[in-house]
Amino acid sequence: MKQLWRVAKEAKKYKWLLLLGMLSTLVLIFLNLAAPMFLARITGIVEQGVTSSGMYDILRLTLIILILYIVRVVFRFLSSYIPHKAAWNLVKDMRMRVYNHIQGFSMSFFHDKQTGDLMSRVVNDTATFELLYAHIMPETVTNMVTLTGVTIILFSMNAKLALMTCIPIPLILAAAWFLMKKVRGNFRKMQENLAELNSQLQDNLSGIQEIQAFCQHEKESDRVNKRAESFTVHMLKALKLSAIFHPSVEWLTSMGTVIVVGYGGFLAYTEGLSAESIVAFLLYLALFYAPITGLSQLLENAQHAFAGIERVLQILDVHSEVKNKPDARELPDIEGKIEFKNVSFSYTDDVRVLDDVSFEVLPGQMVALVGPTGVGKTTLTQLAARFYDPTEGSIFIDGHDLRDVTQNSLRSQISIVLQDTFLFNGTIEENIAYAKPGASPEQIEHSARSAGIYEDILEMPKGFQTEIGERGVKLSGGQKQRLAIARAIIRNAPVLILDEATASVDTQTEAKIQTAIQNLSGSRTVIAIAHRLSTIKHADVILVLDEGRVVQRGSHDELVKQDGMYKKLWAQISV
Repeated sequence: MKQLWRVAKEAKKYKWLLLLGMLSTLVLIFLNLAAPMFLARITGIVEQGVTSSGMYDILRLTLIILILYIVRVVFRFLSSYIPHKAAWNLVKDMRMRVYNHIQGFSMSFFHDKQTGDLMSRVVNDTATFELLYAHIMPETVTNMVTLTGVTIILFSMNAKLALMTCIPIPLILAAAWFLMKKVRGNFRKMQENLAELNSQLQDNLSGIQEIQAFCQHEKESDRVNKRAESFTVHMLKALKLSAIFHPSVEWLTSMGTVIVVGYGGFLAYTEGLSAESIVAFLLYLALFYAPITGLSQLLENAQHAFAGIERVLQILDVHSEVKNKPDARELPDIEGKIEFKNVSFSYTDDVRVLDDVSFEVLPGQMVALVGPTGVGKTTLTQLAARFYDPTEGSIFIDGHDLRDVTQNSLRSQISIVLQDTFLFNGTIEENIAYAKPGASPEQIEHSARSAGIYEDILEMPKGFQTEIGERGVKLSGGQKQRLAIARAIIRNAPVLILDEATASVDTQTEAKIQTAIQNLSGSRTVIAIAHRLSTIKHADVILVLDEGRVVQRGSHDELVKQDGMYKKLWAQISV
């Protein structure tokens, strides 16, 4: 019931459409209930012998029935289309709400989540809202109103015969309750398996080159087959239960019809029940059992819907670890002074990645982070952009604690080139301008020149309009990295973070990028991570990290004169 209440709140936006659909459904029910009355009256006229006046009555009643059927078509359309319109618009809203909610999560949320599972929640699980609002709810109301109306009519016609129609109902309800208890678990597992299948497919298609390179076609095919098979098994279990339930209900309702026909014949013999009454009773009997027979499909759809809705609500109940304070303010234009004060950080409770780190970067300075792999260099830059909050300590930018300003206003003044370069499927121009929507062609060209990729672009078939494919698959590793640098440069932010920005480029291109970085250093604050020490030789300050702590700091010239890790690292590349 809590789920139903929460879902009902989501649909308030479309309440008038849903009410119109419900009203159309009620009118449709009235039309369905009225038609058998006129058919029964025609039967009564025929039974008494058709006279000229009787023929006139038959024609008049036939015309009324024809009008009823025409009007019924109109309201059948309204009762079907209007709820679907409301439901699919609600599905669209829920998809965007779930997507936007996921988009706002801190990076820690994604550490143990599969992309395919999240995609399944956004696309597949939200689609079950359509089942609830376009099928389950309207059909439940239709069935209940129809059942109530037909029951009243049947008892008003003949109470004894009406009671006989109720004999199968307790057995049908018991069977429906059993189905509901059994089938929901299978639908929940089915939705989970579908998400796992999506995850497996997403991983495999993203890594198709590795699969082919290492000849793992058969192994990956088996893994996908296991996911698909698990989904099929739970689907078939649910369908098996339904396949048993449907014929059972049909048999019980047919036995009810047999009972009514037999007992109706007995009443005709003993109490003189008219043929008109028996025909009317049989016509209404079909309307009486139809909602009960449809109960199984409703229950099946309901379990399917709630399995999906449950997974949607699970996501909406997750809250980001990094979020704006209620009184967070917009960060004003900054100069670029960054200060870490006694910062410690852990991804998990038992492992410290950073331990009591403190340093200061003045506006326009370039600070380089060096050290072995896994000492916390990338984590430090992630904290500076507030993708995570420190476990202990504070980070300031121009004197503002990062936790006191909005995330968007902070990140709008930071440009980042990540170690794992990501490019969007589109043109080169679109990818460069991604950091600055509406950038002019001149700005895009200038950024490309600064990143050392302009000449490469000119040699491509369509220049800046060249499509680069998913994740930039049509580009070399160096081209992708330089394109990411151009994207960061065009933003012209006062703070620039470079995480291994020259890791995938050749020596010649590295020299061009190094020159571009040096030209930027005086005009903005630059935090650069590099394993190639030659790229950060001219940094104003070099911080050497080891086991999450800053063990050395100073300029290149100062550090090479000291006995320490930096001197050893420099000696290795100088050999």
